[in-house]
Amino acid sequence: MTYDSLMIHYGELSTKGMNKKAFINTLYQNVKHALKSFGVGVSYTHDFILVKLDDASYEPVLARIQEIPGIQKISLVAKVEKDMNEIIKACLELVSKEEGKTFKVDVHRVDKAFPVRSYDATCQIADEILHNTDKTVDLHNYDIFLKVAIRLDYAYISCHEYPGLGGYPLGMNGKVMHLLSGGIDSPVAAYKLLRRGIALETIHFASPPYTSAAVIDKLTDILGELNVYQRNIKLNIIPFTKIQEAIYKYVPEPYCITVMRRMMMRLAVGLAKAHHCLAVSTGESVGQVASQTLQSLIVINEVTNYPVLRPLAAEDKVSIIDQSKKIGTYEISIRPYEDCCTIFKPKKPKTHPSLLEAIEYENRFDYSAMIEEALERVEILYVEEGEVHEAVQE
Repeated sequence: MTYDSLMIHYGELSTKGMNKKAFINTLYQNVKHALKSFGVGVSYTHDFILVKLDDASYEPVLARIQEIPGIQKISLVAKVEKDMNEIIKACLELVSKEEGKTFKVDVHRVDKAFPVRSYDATCQIADEILHNTDKTVDLHNYDIFLKVAIRLDYAYISCHEYPGLGGYPLGMNGKVMHLLSGGIDSPVAAYKLLRRGIALETIHFASPPYTSAAVIDKLTDILGELNVYQRNIKLNIIPFTKIQEAIYKYVPEPYCITVMRRMMMRLAVGLAKAHHCLAVSTGESVGQVASQTLQSLIVINEVTNYPVLRPLAAEDKVSIIDQSKKIGTYEISIRPYEDCCTIFKPKKPKTHPSLLEAIEYENRFDYSAMIEEALERVEILYVEEGEVHEAVQE
């Protein structure tokens, strides 16, 4: 008897009521796509998804499943017929191979028509193990936790459980337009959104010749890491040079960042609406820099009533860095190629900007025409499973 399947448990999806079926079907499709290269069988019920391993090694399959949003936990299971003698035999064989001296048995009888009650089945299995191995029962400090789920089709036996990513299946909560700078914060914010089942389209503001073309390579490499969670991510590159030059010509230096962020928000919202995104999202963390004080955010947000998501709002920098290392974007983000925000950073930015002053300064130039022109000249790239593709003309 060997473990032959991985059982995927839904977690938060169990709270979805009438929408549960749609959530589960989306997760099932996501799992099927993620595992297509492994040659494994995938099926599902309203309680779990089952991945039949056949000849595949479970470790790489498990590792890929753990990267899929919407999964609470994964069990390594052996599937046996619903016969008490077969179940006892399989449990003894599996536990005998496990390291450790103490064990606990838990039987869950989903199929109430099964003739042996859960408690009686637990006792029978434990007795067999006690009489045929040197292992002892310990209900509190056990080395081996043997779980038996007697379901409508088969009995599933497991001694091993692994954590999933949690959250919701990708795409169930719509799509957002995410501002991607190339720094440490915005990729982590993107990961948090993906984990909650929100699909991403990204936007970047390029200011050549002030910014290097290598920044785009940074961005596509970052998106390549995020392809683990969303296999195809669209990158919209906005030409921002004219707008930025106008800002630094007509706006006093302390207000340049504030006005620049207002322009970026206008562009992001315009593109989000055109591309059917339900919100705009950023990597801002409250108080981290001048443009991220609450007073600054109020002034920046004033340009739109569109939803703006800030997943890192209450995160500190150390935590953000730790998360960026975990998802594999940190080493890419710290490459020495600056974006337009850092290159044009003023020496003394305004941390408590006035809305009236910001409006007065930006009205000194015709930014509306510049925004319209920038949106007409967007360059589009797609990063799919680590490969970069230029967009076919839309």
